Amino acid sequence: MYLDSFKKVALNYRAIFFDAFGVLKNSSGIIPGIQDTFDFLNANGIDFYVLTNDASRSPYQLAEFYQRNGITDIDTDKIISSGMLARDYLRHKVKDGRVAYLGTKSSAIYLEAMDLITIPISKLDLDHRKTNEIRVLVLLDDEGFDWQTDLNKTINLLRRTNVPVVVANTDKTYPVSEDEVAIAVGSIASLLEKVVGKKFIHFGKPDAQMFNFAFQHINQNKSYQKEEVLMVGDTLHTDIIGGNKFGIDTVLVLSGNTIPDQAEFFIKTTGIVPDFICESIAT
Repeated sequence: MYLDSFKKVALNYRAIFFDAFGVLKNSSGIIPGIQDTFDFLNANGIDFYVLTNDASRSPYQLAEFYQRNGITDIDTDKIISSGMLARDYLRHKVKDGRVAYLGTKSSAIYLEAMDLITIPISKLDLDHRKTNEIRVLVLLDDEGFDWQTDLNKTINLLRRTNVPVVVANTDKTYPVSEDEVAIAVGSIASLLEKVVGKKFIHFGKPDAQMFNFAFQHINQNKSYQKEEVLMVGDTLHTDIIGGNKFGIDTVLVLSGNTIPDQAEFFIKTTGIVPDFICESIAT
């Protein structure tokens, strides 16, 4: 398997979308060498953005993480998250009533920014009169609740009512170390869909809607063609297939979800083929 130099690849594009987990950061913090790569991109006039399925925090909080770790190039304007897309959907669809959510208090900021009345699943009373006030359920994060008690409560809420369910993060897993991953919101959504026999509304990569949203975002102040934009990610089933389907070039990096000695096998068996493969964006 041939590994490309990321910096050499990047010179062919005007704008780059970076996934966050596994590309820019992991459970230990910022992946080494990222600032040097950003300096290289700035020196060559290449714009870059963080395109993430992370709906656990607001764009301000996500950007603050990078700023706190010395990556000053990432501010709120550089953050494009699936939570922003879910927020826009809810703004048009939910006018009154309560919004129940699964996740942390920090993740609920997307809902509270629209002055919606929110209630975490852990505080929800399954009394029928109370559940009738719920207009939508939003899955935001894999933390902030009791996995047994609150997932069971979620299942029973969905059995008793016909409220729509919005999944603000389609990721199945996210890397927590060099060779370990943890279950993400997308996996919780898949479990709940299977149990209750209902289809949820998903936002995030690999859906074309997420890439359309990101493409419109970067075209607000400048004009880009698809062939000038590159998607960089660590996961074939979200970042790479999403970029491929949207019609932009893709780079698979081996610093996150995709284990280096298994990358070639997964590419062959899934049929999801990136345009380039790099060890990381620091090379």
